[in-house]
Formats: sequence, structure tokens, C-alpha cells
Amino acid sequence: MKHTDYLAKILHKPFEKPDPYNSLSMPVYNTAAYEFNTAEEMEEAFCGRTSEHVYSRLTNPTVQYFEQRVQEITGAHSVTALNSGMAAISNAIMTLAWSGSNIITSPHIFGNTYSFFYSTLADFGVEVRFCDMTDIDKVKKNIDKNTAALFLEIITNPQLEVADLTALSAIAREAKVPLIADTTAVPFHIFSSKDFGVDIEIVSSTKYISGGATSLGGLILDYGTADFGSSPKLRRIDICKEAFTYKLKKEVMRNLGAYMTPQVAYMQTLGLETLEVRFEKEASTTLELAERLSSLKGIESVNYTGLKNNPFYQISLRQFGCKPCAFLTFDLPCKEKAFSLINNLKLIRRATNLFDNKTLAIHPATTIFGTFTDEQREIMNVSQKSIRLSVGLENAETLYEDIKQALE
Repeated sequence: MKHTDYLAKILHKPFEKPDPYNSLSMPVYNTAAYEFNTAEEMEEAFCGRTSEHVYSRLTNPTVQYFEQRVQEITGAHSVTALNSGMAAISNAIMTLAWSGSNIITSPHIFGNTYSFFYSTLADFGVEVRFCDMTDIDKVKKNIDKNTAALFLEIITNPQLEVADLTALSAIAREAKVPLIADTTAVPFHIFSSKDFGVDIEIVSSTKYISGGATSLGGLILDYGTADFGSSPKLRRIDICKEAFTYKLKKEVMRNLGAYMTPQVAYMQTLGLETLEVRFEKEASTTLELAERLSSLKGIESVNYTGLKNNPFYQISLRQFGCKPCAFLTFDLPCKEKAFSLINNLKLIRRATNLFDNKTLAIHPATTIFGTFTDEQREIMNVSQKSIRLSVGLENAETLYEDIKQALE
């Protein structure tokens, strides 16, 4: 998609209904309920025979407009906005999985996602099979008749591992299993999920989309391409293309109560408008910083898939281009050296989150992955020597000098 088309689609997406005051921005509908003229109209709306809003835990005009903007630029069959990235993951999995089913994923994923798969799902009778998602043969061997989904992050956090999405999509299609991808690391205008065979896309809109860490949010995008004929849970729904969206919107999302609030939807609708501009600056700075840090004395190694010596460079280039994302990691000789550098930073903030307008540094092993055992961290490939850097809007020279003085 051309960038101009992308921006035009966001900026000029019309409202579903005309605003009485001709507002250029979608108003924030801070309301729980909606009035009807007759009991008959209420019946039609509550039974889903009209698209009128009935209660803001189910739908809201401000949230719906945010969903429609995302749908417009991605070509998704449906978009569901929730109140965090983890809510998006859990709602998607709860829609697909059943007691006795299994999910196939990588151990190299974000800490809370790993915890959800490893601990929470086990209590509901769902098995999670952790395997190397870059090894297609291993993934194939783990699929069976009870596999509910393949799940991966397109660039894993914080390991920066990249799997071949086209190859995974092919084996998912053959097995009639949906491919779910968390694409938070790479924004929509850089990466198109449907072009690589992703069936269901998960995004933490807290990151790039929120416009600089203004709010928490999550998105589930259903491309309507999965075949649920082998799913004992979803094959009962008459229209196969609608099966996932119908189950999610009519049951799971409503019953779990994680729908996005109108205030957040308003902020993230605005965030979409500047996403491309912010990302281009952040990603360019990340690449320059990664190249400069690679030769800085005291740093053992730099991990960024945009570096030509990175083991995932070629597949990352093919899938995401030369500036794939706006975070990197770098290793120091030991944990103590990593702590010392973080403590000596003067400009870069000591905080979690990704893709804030400000650059953030964190020690993943003792924070995001701090409650896991040493053995688990080893399986997840999370090193005590690593610092994760989420690169913001500052200039590369300013960030480089801050890291350099912290090392010294």
C-alpha cells in the first residue's frame, strides 16, 4: 500500500452517521447506554437484527470508529478493540481453544504472554506446545487434530527472533489450523499481515498506535481466511468465514468484559494519524544507533534485525524492509555492568513499554521476566547481560552520547 493512500484512508474515513455539529474529529461518547423510541426497536437491536448501539460494554460509537479506521487501512474482515494487548491475546485464544485442545507457540515470546500460555491456559485444560517456530519441521510434528492455533510474534520481544510467515501459513492452511501473529513490533504501513497468510492479527495498540504511551489498548484483526472445518468449537457456526468474529463479538468479548473505553479509542484514533511519521523517525534512529553501538567499546553485541550481520537479517528484510522496528537489545559483560549502565543514564528513561515518544531502557531478565526461574529464562533466551532499548523521537547522536557516558 502506498503511504499516501494509507494516510488518506486514515484521515478521511467518514463517520457512520453525520455529526450534528460537523465535527472533524469523532466525538467521545461517554455513555453506558442508549435510548430507543420503542420497545420494538429495542428488541431488534438487542437481538442483533440492527446495528444500533445498546450498551457500551458491547459497542460504542467512538470505539467503533477506531475499529473502522483500522479495518480501512488493513483490509481486515473485522476489527475488535480491547483494553490491552493481553486482553486481545486472551480473548482470541479463548475464542479458539477448548478443553483438550493445544496451542503451538515459541518459548521466545513476551513474559506475560508466556505466563498466560504456560500457567493460565493449563487451568482450563488447554495444552501449550512450545517449539522452535523457525524450524518448520518441528512445528509440523507438533500439529495434531486437537491443535486450535499456531501463535507467534513476528519479531519476538526481547529476543528479536523472526520466523518465516509464508512457510508457517502454508502448513497452517494444510492442517486447517489458524495462524495467529502478534504484529505489535511492526506497524501496519510497513507490514501487511494478509499478504503473508496471517489469519488473525494481534496488536498491542498501547505501543505505536497510542501516540506516545497515552493509553492502554489491544486489537484483534480477523482476515476471514481461516478454515474452521476441523474445529469442534467453531465448525458449528454456519458461515465459516464468520465463525471466529461471530464467536468473539457475540459471546467471548461480551462475557469477559474487556472492550475498549471511548476515551482510549479517541486518543488512539488520533495516534493512528501520526503513526507513520513517528515510526519513520524512530526506526531510522534505531538502525543508526544499532550500527554505532556495535563498535562502542564495552558493549559485547547488539541485536537488531536491521543489521546486516544479524542471523535474521534476510528474512526480516523480506518481510519488514530495512528498518523493521524501533527497539533493540545490547549485551554487556555481566548483569552488574548492565545495571551500572542503566543507573548512569542521564537522558534515557528507566521504564518499561515500547515505542513511547521518549527512549526507554530496561533490564528484561530482572523486570519483565523477573518472576521466572533461571531455567525458564534460559529456555526463553533471556540473558542477564541484555538491556532492551525502546527508541523514541530523540536524535541518534543524543542517545548515543548518553549511552557512551553511562558506559564510561
